[in-house]
Formats: sequence, structure tokens, C-alpha cells
Amino acid sequence: MSLKSIGAKILAKKVVKKINLWASKPVETQSRVFHKLISSAKDTKFGRDHGFTEITDHAGFVERVPIRDYEALRPYVDLVVDGEKDILWPGLPVYFAKTSGTTSGAKFIPLTKESMPAHIEAARNAILCYIHETGNSKFVDGKMIFLQGSPVLTENNGIQLGRLSGIVAHYVPSYLQKNRLPSWETNCIDDWETKVDAIVQETINEDMTIISGIPSWVQMYFERLMKVGGKKIGELFENFQLFIYGGVNYEPYRARFEKMIGRKVDSVELYPASEGFFAFQNEQDDKGLLLQLDAGMFYEFVDATSFFDENPTRLTIGEVQLGVNYVMIISTNAGLWGYNIGDTVMFTSLKPYKLVVTGRIKHFISAFGEHVIGKEVEQAMEQAIDTFNFTVSEFTVAPQTETDNGILPYHEWLIEFDTVPENLQEISEFLDKAMLEQNSYYRDLIEGKILQPLKITPLPAGSFNNYMKSVGKLGGQNKVPRLANDRKIANELVELQA
Repeated sequence: MSLKSIGAKILAKKVVKKINLWASKPVETQSRVFHKLISSAKDTKFGRDHGFTEITDHAGFVERVPIRDYEALRPYVDLVVDGEKDILWPGLPVYFAKTSGTTSGAKFIPLTKESMPAHIEAARNAILCYIHETGNSKFVDGKMIFLQGSPVLTENNGIQLGRLSGIVAHYVPSYLQKNRLPSWETNCIDDWETKVDAIVQETINEDMTIISGIPSWVQMYFERLMKVGGKKIGELFENFQLFIYGGVNYEPYRARFEKMIGRKVDSVELYPASEGFFAFQNEQDDKGLLLQLDAGMFYEFVDATSFFDENPTRLTIGEVQLGVNYVMIISTNAGLWGYNIGDTVMFTSLKPYKLVVTGRIKHFISAFGEHVIGKEVEQAMEQAIDTFNFTVSEFTVAPQTETDNGILPYHEWLIEFDTVPENLQEISEFLDKAMLEQNSYYRDLIEGKILQPLKITPLPAGSFNNYMKSVGKLGGQNKVPRLANDRKIANELVELQA
């Protein structure tokens, strides 16, 4: 065992002990974070505008600080972009993470000297928790790849600007630099397909032990590796031991990945975003993600069914319940206050607090009042894959409301199979049954003859990559929405086949 491997185990033990300490006192930990945030920002423009000096508890915060999305917070962000100090947080941010907005155009999410360390530590701690639990630390001596955006940054009024994954690339610890791939030059390539080809050439003969990225784009990397190398991933990388992912649910991809790898590989799920690194998987046998309660972020949760009410109830960590779909609201040491990141989550454990991401508050299907969410379609697909032993590259679901001759509308599942199964009708019926069991609203609409059972539309290989390329979102941190309440994506996918 190498010195680096031994050191990793020692550090892992220390980190897990520290995590257990704050995780065992969740309410106290969040209260401490809350009061520190309010105290730190009381003299900022936002703090003065919202009477932070008068806020002593959560009720006072709710009274003075409404829930906002990016567009509502934008007047403050624009002042920071213009170089004004002490607006949302003392001083100026160190970075802006630039993301794509659906209604706001580009979004500029601030990252401060106080918030940035949490992004790095959470990713590190996820690996250390894995080492502590499994005792496996041999992989730290091999090569590691993190499929990410370009680390090239620009500057605006003294603030560095780039993609979050590119910003994080500047913080890779020195002791990992020799192990890290791809090279800086390759990582700076903008065109995703060119970049993946370059990464394949750089890594195909290396001893890769950790591979990390969004599953859909790692899938592309694996496909091109196998094409060039003529072998499965597990043969090309005999010591490949750990897949780290985030951004989308891995389960619909797992069967295909294991087929490409040729064996099972441990995986660790992360829940990072430009707004904060919220949670990570700390136990192999538990899919719940440990919420980061001691990372400069104060959390509120709103029942998704009442989120669009005029004054929805905002719960703190000690008030949430298991199995409820919540919209997660954050206030952070990057200067986001009562901020709706758009994600919905569901708690799977309260001791410690663990959750799963169930979807996006704007990504759902309720064209007829069915309230179908991402978690439901993904779970149905996971069950179908396990039952019928097929694999998929990608899929999305949309309502089909325009039907002729009295034919009932339905949900259309657009699926890119590896190989289109012969028993599509049987799979459709299975998926529909799985949805009926999960969603009572959907069941009522089917039984009431408002909807007919779902239909599958198989798509040719490469359909989703072609769609993402057509909208300028191929690669990086971009991902296909799992479902939508309209047919914009569905129609474009179909039109690309014409």
C-alpha cells in the first residue's frame, strides 16, 4: 500500500468523524449557519433593504425575505456584475459561474471566497467517505478523469467568469495533479465532440481508476473508447474501480454502463450546482444523499403541491417529513437569499438527513392534472429495465394532446434504445402499470377515460446527442430534461428524424 493510499485512509477517518458531529446536531448546525449568514450580510445593500439587523429567527426572515428565482434577484446580481461591492455579500465575488437560463438568458451565479471551499471539500469528502466505508483506497494511485467544461476564464470588473466545472478545475489539489486527466490543453477544447476524441487518445493507454461526469456524456466517452480500443471499458482499464456522477439519475443508465464496462463498478452520486454543493452519497447501500448542513447554506423546504400558493409555508430542517416532494430554497454565503434553485427533493432519512432529487419544479407533466414528476418516470423505467433486460441511451416523456378522430390523448415516451426490443407493447404496458401504481392522479385519468395508456416512440441511435447539438448544449454540464409539460423537445426530436 502506497503512502498516498495510507494517508487517504487516515484523512478519511478524520473527515467522517467531523461529518458525524454536525450531522448528529442538524437543527443546531443549521441555526448556527443561519445566524452567521444574517450577521455577515447585515451591512450589504440586500441586508439593509430587508432589515437584516431586525431578524432574530426564521419567522422574521420569512417575513422580510420572499422566495425569489434568478429573475427576481437579478436587479441585485446586475449591480454585482457592474462591479459594485457589498450588494448581496460583503465585497465582490471571486467568480461568477455562468449558466444557461430558460427565461433569463445567461445567469451569473456568484461564488465568494467563503462559498468556494464548500464546492471543493464536498467533492473530496464524498470520496473520503467511500474510502472510509469500503476500506478501498488503492485507486488514489491511479489516473482520474473528470469530464468537465473548459477551465478558461474571462474577467469582468475584476470578477473571473466561467462554467462551474471549469472554475473547480483550478482547485484540484496539488497531490492529485499528476494523477489527473485530461491535460489542461485538452480540457480547454470548446467543441465537445473534438474534446471527447482528444480525451480518448490521452486516456486509452492509461491506468484509469476513477472516472467522473454526467452519465450521458461519460456514455459518449465510453462508446468512443470502445470503438478505438476494440475492447470493453473494464478490459481497457483493468483497475477502474469508482464512477462518480451527478446531474441526472444514474439508474436508467446503470445496465448499459455495466454492459459497456463488462462488470459492476462502485458508484458515488454527487449533488452539485452553481448555487452550492448540496449533498453527496456517503454509503454504498443507501441511495440517499447526505445533505450538507454545515457548508454555509441555510435550507428551507416548501411542499411542492402548495409552492405556487400566495404564501406557502417554508419549513426548516427540523420540520420536514419523509416521502414529501419539496421545493428546496437556499440562502448562502455566496449572497443568494430565499433562492429557488428549481429542484424538488424528497427526504429518505431524518437521522441523518438524506434526500433524493425528484426533479425540477418546472419539469413535470400536468397537461390534464396528472402531476407526474421526474422521479416517477425514472423509477418506472428502472423497473422496466430490470424486468425486461434492455438498455437505453436516453429518454424523455411529453404529453401528446393533439389526437384525431376521438382518440384519447396520452403520454409519449421517446426512448433511444441500444437495440429496440421486439416486445415494445409489453414494455409499454409495464411502464403504464408502474405509473398507475405511483401516481393516483394519473390512475384517475386513465380509469376515467381522459387519457389512454402511454405509448413508446423508439428513436434511432444518436437522436438525443443530435438534438443537444442542434440547440448548442452538447456536452459539459448540460442534460436532457427527463420530462416536460409541452412538446417542444419531443417535436424537435421527432423532426430531426424526418
